[in-house]
Amino acid sequence: QFLRVTKQYLPHVARLCLISTFLEDGIRMWIQWSEQRDYIDGTWNCGYFLASIFVFLNLFGQLSGCILVLSRNFVQYACFGLFGIIALQTIAYSILWDLKFLMR
Repeated sequence: QFLRVTKQYLPHVARLCLISTFLEDGIRMWIQWSEQRDYIDGTWNCGYFLASIFVFLNLFGQLSGCILVLSRNFVQYACFGLFGIIALQTIAYSILWDLKFLMR
C-alpha cells in the first residue's frame, strides 16, 4: 500500500536526487557571485566582465538544466547541457589536474 501511495512521487524524488548537486552549485554561485567571479578572474586573469559572463553561464546553465529535468521538458538536451557545464568547470577550475577530486 505504501508503494501504491508513493508511486506517483518517486520519479520526481529520483530526478531531484540526480540533479541535487547541480541545483546546490547553481544556488551557491548565485549567493557567492563575487567570490566566484574573483576566483575566475584571479585564476585566468580575464577581467571582471569575462569572469562575470563565465559565472553567469554556469549559474544559468545549471539552474535551467535542473528546471528542465524536473519539469520533464527537453530532458536529453538538459542532460547534455549539464554535462557541458561539468566539462567547462573541469577546465576552468583546474579540476582536470586534481586526480583525487576528479575521481571522487
